[in-house]
Amino acid sequence: MDGMTVGAATPQGAAAALPPLPPESPMAMPVQSLDRGELANPPRPTTPPNMAWRRFAVIGGAALLTTIATYQMWWLLRGGGIDVLEGTLLVLFVALFAWIVQAFVGAVAGFVLLLQRRPLRMGMSADGPLPEVTTPTALLMPIYNEDPERLMAGLQAMHESLAASGQLGRFDFFVLSDTRRPEIQAAEAAAFMALRARLGTGARVHYRLRDDNSERKSGNIADWVRRWGGAWPQFLILDADSVMDGATIVRLAAAMERHDDVALIQTLPVIVNGNTLFARMQQFAGRVYGPVIAYGVAWWHGAESNYWGHNAMIRTRAFAECAGLPELRGVKPFAGTVLSHDFVEAALMRRGGWALHMIPGLPGSYEEGPPSLTDMLVRDRRWCQGNLQHGGVLPARGLHWVSRWHLLIGIGHYFTAPMWAMLMLIGVSIPLLHEGFSWGQLSIEGFTPTAYWREQDGDRFVGVFIVTMTMLLAPKLMGWMATVIDPAMRRGCGGAWRAFVGMLLETLLAALMAPVTMWVQSRGVAEVLAGKDSGWESQRRDDGTLPLRELLRLYGGLTLAGVVAAVAAWMVSPMLLAWMSPVVLGLLLAIPIVALGASRAAGQWLRRRRIFVTPEELAPPPVLVRATRLREEHGPPAD
Repeated sequence: MDGMTVGAATPQGAAAALPPLPPESPMAMPVQSLDRGELANPPRPTTPPNMAWRRFAVIGGAALLTTIATYQMWWLLRGGGIDVLEGTLLVLFVALFAWIVQAFVGAVAGFVLLLQRRPLRMGMSADGPLPEVTTPTALLMPIYNEDPERLMAGLQAMHESLAASGQLGRFDFFVLSDTRRPEIQAAEAAAFMALRARLGTGARVHYRLRDDNSERKSGNIADWVRRWGGAWPQFLILDADSVMDGATIVRLAAAMERHDDVALIQTLPVIVNGNTLFARMQQFAGRVYGPVIAYGVAWWHGAESNYWGHNAMIRTRAFAECAGLPELRGVKPFAGTVLSHDFVEAALMRRGGWALHMIPGLPGSYEEGPPSLTDMLVRDRRWCQGNLQHGGVLPARGLHWVSRWHLLIGIGHYFTAPMWAMLMLIGVSIPLLHEGFSWGQLSIEGFTPTAYWREQDGDRFVGVFIVTMTMLLAPKLMGWMATVIDPAMRRGCGGAWRAFVGMLLETLLAALMAPVTMWVQSRGVAEVLAGKDSGWESQRRDDGTLPLRELLRLYGGLTLAGVVAAVAAWMVSPMLLAWMSPVVLGLLLAIPIVALGASRAAGQWLRRRRIFVTPEELAPPPVLVRATRLREEHGPPAD
C-alpha cells in the first residue's frame, strides 16, 4: 500500500512518490456503550498510598471552607428575609466560591509537594541513567491543515533526539493527516519526502492521509489503532505543535513497559516559543503557576488522572479495549462525534480497570500556545462545545467518581463566565433597588455597592471579600514563591524581582482581558445551548495580528458596551463608575488590549528586559534549538 491512502481529496500523483506504509497489524477497537458497563477495580500496584485521605483533605477542605463562606454570606443577606435576587446571589456565590476554593486547596498541596522535592511516581527519574526500552513504541502526530514544514521540523528534531539516546530502533513516527485542502495535502507529501531524505536510510517515519476525517481527531487515532495497533503495544500522542526530548520519550516508554496496570502517563507540557505579548504572558504563567496546580492535581487524582489529548504515553491494548467512542445521542450540537475526546477516553479506560497517571515533574515535554487572545478564544469556543457535550457522558454507567469529577470540572469551567457576569450584575442591582433607584430618578449621590454591603455587616463583608480574593490570587503567589526557592527556576525566570514584576504584570493584563474572555465565553455557552456548531478550523501558530476592520468587527460591540456601562454608571453616581472601573476599562480597552497582546514588538521589548522569560528560553534544551533551526532552514522566509 502506498504511503498515502488515496481518496477523492488526494492530489493526483502524490501517492506514487511516497514510500509504502508498514504492513498492517489490525487490532479490534469496539465502540463502547455509555448505557452499559461496570467499573473494574483489579489490584493496581501503581496506585499511590492513602488516596482516600488525600481526596478527603482536598474535597473535604474545600467543602468546609465553602460551608463557612456560605454561612457568612447568608448572614449578610438574611436581614429582612432573602428575596429572589438575594437567593440567586447566594447560589452564585456558593458555586463560584467552591470553584475557587478547590483550586486553592489543590494549589496548597502542590506547593507543599514542590517544597518537599519528592521522587517521581512509578520509579521514574528526571535525570538519572536512561532505562532500556524493549517494547516497540509508535509516536502518533495527528494533523489537520497545518504548516507542513513546521511540523516536520519538530518531528525531525524528536527523531534525532531519540537517535542520540541510542534507542531509536524501538520507535516509529506516524504522521496521521486529516487535511482536506488539496494544496496542503500536496505540501505535506513534499515536506514528508524532504524529511525522509534529510533523515537518510535510518528514517523511521511514515505518512498516512485518510480518505475522510470522520470523528475528527479521535477517529484519526482510532483508524491507526484498528489498522496498525497490533504491532505497537504502546504509543505516544503528539499535537502538531508538540516537541519532546528523546530521553523523556524513552523514560515514558520504559515506565509503561515496567507497569502492567498502567494505561496512560500524562506529562505536563511546558509552553515555549512565545513571541507575542499574549503568548509570552501565557508561557510565563504556565511555567510559574502551572507546576503548583499540576502537582496538587496529580497528588489527589492518583491513578485516576485526566488526559489532555497530547504529550502522553498510552498502552495500545487498553485504549483499543476501552476507548472506542460512541456517537452521542440527542440534539445538535451535543449529539454526534465526541469533540473533547480525551476526557472521555480517560474515563472509559479507568472504567476498564486501568491506572492513569500524571507525572508533572518529568521535564522535556513542550507545546506552543496561541499567539493572541483572539486565537485562544477561537480554540476555546471549540473546547466549550466539546466540554458541554460531556453532559451526555456524565450519566454513563460504571464510571469512576473521579472521572465524573473531571467531566464536571470541564463543564463547569465554561459556566463560570456567565455566572461571574450574573453575580456582578445582581451584586449591583440589589443595592440599587434598596437605595430607591428608579428610571425616573437615576442619580444617587455617592452610591457604591460596597457602601451598601458594608452597612449590612462591615467586618463580615470585608472578611468574605479578602478571603475570596486571597484564594483567587494565592496560587499565583505560591507559584512565584516556588520559583524563587528553586535556584535554577529563579535564574531561568530572570531572578526573583523580574519574576515578581512578571507576576504583577500578568495579573494586571489578565484582569483587563477578563471582561473580554467573560463576554466571549458567555456568548459561546449561549451559542452551544442554541445549537450552533463550532466547526473545525486549523490553528494559527505564530502571527496573532488582525487588521483594524476585523478587530472592530470582533470587539467593537464590547467597546460600545463599555461606553454604555460607563455612561449609565456615571449617571447613577461617579462613585459607582469608580467601583465598576475594572470591568468598564476591560470593555473600553478591548480593541487596544487585544491588539497589544498580539504584538511581537511588545513581547520582544519585555523579553529584552527579561520579563516573562522562562528557563527554556534563557537556556533552551537541544531538541528545541534543533527544531527552531530546522524551521528557519526549511520554513517560509521571514517577512
